[in-house]
Amino acid sequence: MEFKTIRTDAVPEIRLSGRMEFTDHDRLVEIVTELHEMPGSRVVLDLSGLEFIDSAGLGMLLILQEEAETRNTKLIVRGAAGDVRRSIELARLSEIITFEH
Repeated sequence: MEFKTIRTDAVPEIRLSGRMEFTDHDRLVEIVTELHEMPGSRVVLDLSGLEFIDSAGLGMLLILQEEAETRNTKLIVRGAAGDVRRSIELARLSEIITFEH
């Protein structure tokens, strides 16, 4: 998995691409660090470049949600498509995390 941070005057974004799998757990630490350094009360997590997510990746989304909550930031996930979207829907993560389609 790769990620790119986009800081703008509007809502900052973290864009994920590739495959979000168990082996990406080390990258999660980097993303959490970025999340904590972002200004404002909202952050967008853009999954439009994500091709695959496994159960560990779904868990990582929950960790990001918890980290955002600890700093009173609203995490908005957008752009999930195909198998990634189906995996998120099956896990019913929309009951915990705000998703925009």
